[in-house]
Amino acid sequence: MRPVVVLPTFNERENIVAMLQALRSTVPTAHIIVVDDLSPDGTGDLADEQSTALGNITVIHRDGKPGLGAAYRHGFERAFAEGFDVVVSMDCDFSHDPAVIPTMLSLVEGGADVVIGSRYVEGGGTQDWPLRRRLLSRWGNRYTGMLLGTGVRDCTAGFRAYRASVLQGISPSSTSAEGYAFLTELTRRLARSGARLVETPILFKDREKGTSKMSGRIIVESMLLVTGWGVVDRWRAVRRKLRR
Repeated sequence: MRPVVVLPTFNERENIVAMLQALRSTVPTAHIIVVDDLSPDGTGDLADEQSTALGNITVIHRDGKPGLGAAYRHGFERAFAEGFDVVVSMDCDFSHDPAVIPTMLSLVEGGADVVIGSRYVEGGGTQDWPLRRRLLSRWGNRYTGMLLGTGVRDCTAGFRAYRASVLQGISPSSTSAEGYAFLTELTRRLARSGARLVETPILFKDREKGTSKMSGRIIVESMLLVTGWGVVDRWRAVRRKLRR
């Protein structure tokens, strides 16, 4: 399998060099696509330097509407165009441990279509989170999984390995959500497509350097979209029953 790691960045100057070096050490054969949203702190310039030093790294300086969803859509399309077999998505702030990637790739090779690094399966968890954040995240994921019927405990997890053909089959470029709702939108589409989704435990660590991109607006957007998708899915199910 030819793996690629898609790494969206915005103002990750304090993490980008160490992350790229860790990825090269942990998965030396993987290509890396850095999708930088024109970070004013120079993240993209540092990524360019590491591309020269380490090799097998593509840096995209994305000019356009910023956002996690838009960055991933851009990175995924590049991965599809270059014919990679497995697409790994992750954060740049070390909340996702690169050392887990070999396990995720092994699970895809073993038959999984999507491997989700999950905080909410046995063996998974969070570190250094206040009680309010832990409760909010756990409740939000339970609500999402129940309403959308995905069978996934960690619907908003960003640490994933996708079989490229399966991911391309749900057309990520046609998604509309931004922020972490984008990840939920992908989960919903994948579950409805019949893809085999597997969760593997991870310990999610809060970032030590840089500033979190999470905000109240992102949380509200996610919950509103999830509720809307759930209503649509149930209405469609009712209509199918009435037609029988």
